[in-house]
Amino acid sequence: MTVIVDDETRVLVQGITGHQGSFHALSMLEMGTKVVGGTSPGRGGSKVGELPVFDTVAASVKETRANTSVVFVPARFALDAVIEALEAGIETVVVISEHIPQHDSMIMIQYARFTGARILGPNCPGLANPRRGKLGIMPSMIFRRGSTGVVSRSGTLTYEIVNALTQAGIGQSTCVGIGGDPIIGTDFVKVLEMFEQDVETESVVLVGEIGGFAEEEAAEFIRARMTKPVVAYIAGRTAPPEKRMGHAGAIIARGLGTASSKIAALNKAGVKVASLPMDVPPLLKNALN
Repeated sequence: MTVIVDDETRVLVQGITGHQGSFHALSMLEMGTKVVGGTSPGRGGSKVGELPVFDTVAASVKETRANTSVVFVPARFALDAVIEALEAGIETVVVISEHIPQHDSMIMIQYARFTGARILGPNCPGLANPRRGKLGIMPSMIFRRGSTGVVSRSGTLTYEIVNALTQAGIGQSTCVGIGGDPIIGTDFVKVLEMFEQDVETESVVLVGEIGGFAEEEAAEFIRARMTKPVVAYIAGRTAPPEKRMGHAGAIIARGLGTASSKIAALNKAGVKVASLPMDVPPLLKNALN
């Protein structure tokens, strides 16, 4: 199997005529992604580069057989865009948009469960597979083909750590940014389960941060189910207590969700945790030996 993106992935970009949508649609194409078109209400019949633009997702799916959507629309339109994609039969929706209200996130994620679809995000950088392309905004030049899977709550930390891995000669199978909001569609455990089953992935790097319990849940899954080596990095070791740092999900409350509690849980599961992002490559090499 592969992790989310494979040779059958056909990508639609919702919001393709906006600055971000058009730029990243073409960037995805350059990395080898099968982008087949995009949507922008009222702009149907136009083109972005050579990509056709449709008024609706349903029209795009009928014409292009798209099965995956990457959403670049503003937050106030994101819920409608995701529901439109799901009702048109899209199987995977990658929600790049940020500042989406939590209630809207809950609705779209629940509706995806009802339809049997997958949502990655919201407020995520998407994912990249050096063999098959990318879905979202990750910078193409940092990746190298290999067998290490990366899953992260932070976009910029993903880029920093992937670049460090590449410079150390460690290639990647798939890199997944799950998003930093409190409510997301695809969490650490779901991605770890995919990596465990993926024949192209032989080791995993997990990038977490303070706030919530996602890393503790991941540690329990790793302890009970993972057979492949995992190393980690947790951001926010020096964050002041009771203060949100960056992501909406990165908030510590009542002493829970601290970096120390996450590191302790991961260590208990046999996961070595790097002190700095640059320490991840040597830590991974030691885990593989």
